[in-house]
Amino acid sequence: MSIVGVDRVPLGYYRTKAETERIVQGSGLPWTVQRATQFHDLVAQFTTMQRRVPFTFVPAGVRFQPIDVRDVALRLVELAAREPSGHVDDIGGPEVLGAVDLAQRTLRREGGGRVVPVRIPGRIFGAYRAGGNLAPQHRYGRRTYDAYLDERFGPPGSA
Repeated sequence: MSIVGVDRVPLGYYRTKAETERIVQGSGLPWTVQRATQFHDLVAQFTTMQRRVPFTFVPAGVRFQPIDVRDVALRLVELAAREPSGHVDDIGGPEVLGAVDLAQRTLRREGGGRVVPVRIPGRIFGAYRAGGNLAPQHRYGRRTYDAYLDERFGPPGSA
């Protein structure tokens, strides 16, 4: 079983998720936990929330494996139809892409802008740079980030 983010990236939000999992595990009830990498819209939001400034700052050396919420929903339906399985293998989207590349793709669809990679020090971003948020051995789903952008902004050149 691979472990995504919650155990490898020392982010407070992830620690809370791990604690919630421990509570469920200790409840005495049957359970299944499915962890997934970041959703497409969260990855896009890292870029779009900066659109009012002339530059988009992106963590250098960080990669994401964005996954579609519908793909995760389908996986959860599969799991709900089975017996409780404990921790199942983590899932990630069909491609692993650099944060700079993701920001550039998003900005091209939004009308341009300049991406500035910034190396952010510390344990949290060190864990991201080490791939603690990825599950490349468990690619799941078919909807790529570009397909997400097509749906959100229209195909390239359609504006």
